Amino acid sequence: MSVPGMRRAAIGLAALAVTALSTVAATPSQAEPAGPPPVDVKLLALNDFHGNLEPPSGSSGTIAGQPAGGAEYLATQLAELRKRAVEEENAITVAAGDLIGASPLLSAAFHDEPTIESLSLAGLDYASVGNHEFDEGADELLRIQNGGCHPVDGCADGTPYEGADFQYLSANAFKTATGQPLLAPYAIHKVQGVKVGFIGMTLEGTPQIVSQQGVAGLTFSDEAETANRYARELRRQGVQAIVILLHEGGTQDSTGGINDCTGFTGPIVDIANRMDPSIDVIVSGHTHQAYNCNVNGKLVTSASSFGRLVTDIDLKIDRRTGDVLTATAENVVVDRTVAKDPAQTELITRYKAVLGPVATKVVGQTTEAITRTQETLFGTARGESPLGNMIADAQLAATDDEQGAVAAFMNPGGVRADLDAGPVTYEEAFTVQPFANNLVTLDLTGAQLYCLLEQQFVTGRTLYPSSTVGYVVDPAGTTGTTADACAGTRVVRGSLTLGGVAVDPAGTYRVTVNNFLSGGGDGFTVLKGGTNPVTGMIDLDAFVAYLTAKSPVSAPALDRIRTTAEVPAA
Repeated sequence: MSVPGMRRAAIGLAALAVTALSTVAATPSQAEPAGPPPVDVKLLALNDFHGNLEPPSGSSGTIAGQPAGGAEYLATQLAELRKRAVEEENAITVAAGDLIGASPLLSAAFHDEPTIESLSLAGLDYASVGNHEFDEGADELLRIQNGGCHPVDGCADGTPYEGADFQYLSANAFKTATGQPLLAPYAIHKVQGVKVGFIGMTLEGTPQIVSQQGVAGLTFSDEAETANRYARELRRQGVQAIVILLHEGGTQDSTGGINDCTGFTGPIVDIANRMDPSIDVIVSGHTHQAYNCNVNGKLVTSASSFGRLVTDIDLKIDRRTGDVLTATAENVVVDRTVAKDPAQTELITRYKAVLGPVATKVVGQTTEAITRTQETLFGTARGESPLGNMIADAQLAATDDEQGAVAAFMNPGGVRADLDAGPVTYEEAFTVQPFANNLVTLDLTGAQLYCLLEQQFVTGRTLYPSSTVGYVVDPAGTTGTTADACAGTRVVRGSLTLGGVAVDPAGTYRVTVNNFLSGGGDGFTVLKGGTNPVTGMIDLDAFVAYLTAKSPVSAPALDRIRTTAEVPAA
């Protein structure tokens, strides 16, 4: 059987089983023994590309103080880094998920086929599956891997879609009905006679952050337990050098640079600590952060997002035992001063021609840059956002007349880019809201609204409110539990107003959210208890209509959520 992208590789297709092992980790840094010289292996890693074929704009287009990203420059940078390997065959290019999904229009309009073609041209070998690879469901992910025209839209650019020339790996996403992995869980890659094993994984919490249609029929298992299970299987096949491609990550504090590991926290820390000592490297993602860490003896890296960085990882592997002797990494900026890769330029030009003038149509005007940056609340960036507030206002404007909505809330993860000052094109608006979620207007009681706001502090995610919403937060209040968020007291009772009128806990109110939230996405499960739901227009259409009707638009004030320190005591 021929498998796309399986250059010099063997794919493991064993059924998924979960077993926990020791949490002890070893440091692959012992002195090199006498004997034959070690094999030098170069791993080039990226993550969270999100279909950014063209250089991203605004704050998303810079890193470490310089403009970065764009497929034309990324391909050139990868080619240059491969030349630094002892032999180019010693370089393996890998990715840690979210290569597609939440993509700009140029990729999303063609179901992200252009991105897969681009990364194949750039020489990607293996990639784990991120949560966004499931945005259109498991069947669509398999089509993206194996090829074939889209079942509804066909071959949109008029040419056959051949599939990925790299292998997606997914060890912990399996078919609920059969217990079989959706995709190959691991690959074995030989370099000068030594074996390197790659295990691919998605974050276990994918069902909480993807629409239920996207993960229907799938179950996700614990990342560390699954890694340990497959590490044992690889060792039985003589593989001692083991790399995890994991779509989960962490963050460092604001003082850390792209190659630092300052105040490192997040889910990846616990996961790495629970992984078997035989695992040497974890290429991570999901948080869109850059870091270069050692966690309990394992090299843990992330290359931020949007193709702005490449992580250059150098391994020295004992030729006799296959063990990793040393592992070092450097995050390298994909700057835009290098020559553009001509194959990438041709691909981008071809798809832009097919896309036509719809992308450049001006749909509105801004008087200033309007960003998705969250204000600081309680010392963390969990407050309002100018662009998030504006989107909530747009969703309310689209549903207040016909649906009777009096408030709207927007989830931060659905706001994907900033708006620059000046004309706003359809493509720019699409890049801000690329998910094509429907608006849903439903009835919530006042008590449910208070519970919804309390769930923000349980989930760690702030909902952006429409201008009709106001409430006060008490930093000294208690946070509820996942099982009972309503028990929290962070939101001052009696402070919640809609249109300036205090909310009655026993009253009923029409509220608009997107269908991801209405299904309980991001942990806002109280919304699943809403009644009389009415599905409305696509969120992007509401946003475009608002921009057109209200232009020129300015950044809304961040005055909808206040703290007790800002509100005089009664």
